[in-house]
Amino acid sequence: MRPDQRQAQIREIIARDGETRVDALALRFGVSAETIRRDLARLAREGSVQKVHGGARPFRLFAEGSRAERAAEGAEAKARIARRLAEIIEPGETLFIDAGTTTLACAEALSATDGLTVITNSLDIAQAIGRNATAAVFLLGGAFRASDAETVGPLVIEQIARFQADRAILTVAGLDAVAGATDSSFDEAQIARAMIGRAGSIVIVAHAAKLGRRAAFRVCNLGEVGMLICDSPPPAEMTAPLGQARVELA
Repeated sequence: MRPDQRQAQIREIIARDGETRVDALALRFGVSAETIRRDLARLAREGSVQKVHGGARPFRLFAEGSRAERAAEGAEAKARIARRLAEIIEPGETLFIDAGTTTLACAEALSATDGLTVITNSLDIAQAIGRNATAAVFLLGGAFRASDAETVGPLVIEQIARFQADRAILTVAGLDAVAGATDSSFDEAQIARAMIGRAGSIVIVAHAAKLGRRAAFRVCNLGEVGMLICDSPPPAEMTAPLGQARVELA
């Protein structure tokens, strides 16, 4: 059996049966465990399966919880990310900042930086940055989503096109070597993509739990990300792809 035929069958087995062990696949196909590991590595690179210790499982898209649940997740990690971002952003920069609990933590830290111009669709972020009297804040108008204190929809997209920023500071639901940056909200992914189109560079702020995750809606390819600010070093499976994409780790 050719490797591509075996890999196609492995893909079908994992999709049907769920998490599957290397030794079981090796026995089934009459090949070595090392051959199966190479098969799984290729399928993982293609995004067909997710490797786990000793085997693989179907790649499931991640769905985020409520705002309250997200706010409680990794609070200290978000604070570390926010402090690091505040060290990087210089007074007088113009920033897009999208809505999210990580970017809100970043806005709290950035409120001490003078002379910022911030364009955002988040009411909370606008209020946080606006506490600094030297800041200029532009709150994008659109359909108001009270559950996340944000505006969404075509009016927001239209208004983003009227601005140009040094950087887009974005939070994501997942950052994956194959899928790139993704979000679990269609509206928020659209807004992030619009901000990317009007920014000089992209900064992704994401705690380590989001690395290796994949959500339903694409934000950008890994190669489009200029900088990743994370609370800890990326896992081994992300290190090489980030390096190949020339993503700066901060």
